[in-house]
Amino acid sequence: MAFTQRPVAQLYWKRDGRDDAPALVLLNSIGTDMDLWDALLPRLRAHFALLRIDTRGHGASTAEPGDYAMAMLADDVLAVADAAGLDRFSLAGVSLGGMIGMEVALRAPGRIERLMPICTSASMDAASWNDRIAKVRGEGMAAIADLAMGRFLSDAAEPAIFEAVRRQLLTMDAQSYAGCGAAIRDMDLAERIADIACPTLIVTGTRDTSTPFAGHGEHLLARIPGATHVSLEAAHLAPLEAPDALADAILSFVKS
Repeated sequence: MAFTQRPVAQLYWKRDGRDDAPALVLLNSIGTDMDLWDALLPRLRAHFALLRIDTRGHGASTAEPGDYAMAMLADDVLAVADAAGLDRFSLAGVSLGGMIGMEVALRAPGRIERLMPICTSASMDAASWNDRIAKVRGEGMAAIADLAMGRFLSDAAEPAIFEAVRRQLLTMDAQSYAGCGAAIRDMDLAERIADIACPTLIVTGTRDTSTPFAGHGEHLLARIPGATHVSLEAAHLAPLEAPDALADAILSFVKS
């Protein structure tokens, strides 16, 4: 197992795939971990040097309580990429992972080959997130589990997948969830993403009620220069509901 030490955090990461292939970094959503990508690994391993990272406070990554910032989470990714020996890489991130990816592309434009923000946004309702953060800090993860699961997956998801995601959500550290929620609440990406210079593919889900194309994906597509778009039959956690279609989109975009 590989860990990278960061200020008040220890980040867990895993290399996979081919060392001689182009590098691809995969980032999880809030409330999940690198296992989010498991169903895509058989397709991606043969084509990429893969790096999966548990966002601070998620999975096997630990972090002290507090409000995290998008810049902090982006610097976490860059520090792990350094530790893994990756200079330039493409990046695919779901929800929070996509927000972090956009921040990485802005902070270190020379390091990003191609960017794939998946089921994500550059702007979320700050008041709603502030309420969610307060609820989690005061009452624990169970207080928001039903809300989160209603957005994570649709009725099309397999019951076993639903149960696994809910179990993971309920057992994660509430303070770390709240810390990452603060990064979402306070992000300032909306007015900056016009400066993203790398080729970008916006991926949205037709069943995503959290960050649908209307009001979220459409703004990324309009504001990121030269961005293209693909829509998948999926809810918010597209790697779980449409793994083959998402793998096809990633392979087609990165290898084009």
